[in-house]
Amino acid sequence: MSGAIRVGLVDDQALFRTGIRMLISSQPDLEFVGEAADGAEGVAMAEASRPDVVLMDIRMPVMDGIESTRQILARADERGSDRPRIIVLTTFDLDEAATRAIRGGASGFLLKDADPEFLLAAIRTVHAGTSVIAASATRELFEHFDSQPAAATPPAAFGSLTARENDIFLLAARGLSNSEIAAGEFLSEATVKTHISRILGKLGLRDRVQLVVYAFEHRLVD
Repeated sequence: MSGAIRVGLVDDQALFRTGIRMLISSQPDLEFVGEAADGAEGVAMAEASRPDVVLMDIRMPVMDGIESTRQILARADERGSDRPRIIVLTTFDLDEAATRAIRGGASGFLLKDADPEFLLAAIRTVHAGTSVIAASATRELFEHFDSQPAAATPPAAFGSLTARENDIFLLAARGLSNSEIAAGEFLSEATVKTHISRILGKLGLRDRVQLVVYAFEHRLVD
């Protein structure tokens, strides 16, 4: 299936794997290339099948999804090949683990009971280079941070943002897309994209998912 997005799945529930395999295989632009029942098997599957996108459960026997994510990406770096995009599959009580997976290199996270169409859209979105966070999971994530002690002061790097970058940072942290920010700030999408890239560079962040986590960890948004 030339040109199709290659998808792998790592999850310890056989029934869940069967359902996801059938869903992926039903799409003309997606190809299901492998599955694994634990994180260690997931590392081996990714090595052998070279998926473009990996759907990764967090809590599994042998090796959890956080360590599996780290090893899959590290091995891709060692080979000098493109890193697969990894979407963590989480439940409402795994928010902290999801943020750890993001810090380890995951491109976002979704709830395991997400609508099938949303899951398919997320696969295509991360493959195109954009990170994803499920809306419901984001709300739970924010509630988690709300329960933590507030950071004393913003990190020094945050002070290096210009006034315009600060405005765009706050809008992106609230989940607005480039097009929504552009419309609200009377800018072109290209300009917003440039600002986002500069913000990520100044703060040492990889993508918009890490930007959201950064903003709430440091209590920079309400």
